[in-house]
Amino acid sequence: MWPYADIAAVRLSYRPVSMQSRRFRADIEHKSGQSIAIFSTSWQTVALMAPQDRDYRAFIELLHARLRAAQGRIALVGGIGPLTYAGGCLLLALVAIAIAGLLARAVATGEFAGALFLVGFAALFGWQMGGFIWRNKPRLYTFDELPETLLPAPPRNPAK
Repeated sequence: MWPYADIAAVRLSYRPVSMQSRRFRADIEHKSGQSIAIFSTSWQTVALMAPQDRDYRAFIELLHARLRAAQGRIALVGGIGPLTYAGGCLLLALVAIAIAGLLARAVATGEFAGALFLVGFAALFGWQMGGFIWRNKPRLYTFDELPETLLPAPPRNPAK
């Protein structure tokens, strides 16, 4: 158990895995260097993960409210580290260049099935990696404005 005033940093990030595409992570770091990782999913079986979106979001919002009340010096960080982010952007650019080159070659040689495959692969890769990179952009945030892209969607209010 850590007093809120002893928490040094909170890092929120988006960390999808194969069985759960909407998986978020909070790393809470103590002044001593110890840390705790909290995920928005829990394992139900060896292969099945259950989302805990509502409870995770409520926990993160309440944690931030209590950290604000404790008035400690806390680093609030969103996304992944800048070097990892730059590496991901570089990888995304290199794959885009490679696919563009292969696509041009496939069209030039009349391999339209191969060109169609490359377009499909590019769309899937761009959707998966692009979403990861877009959500995990390194940033600092405040207690007043938690990064919405790094939290599960808020619960919907039912129409009255």
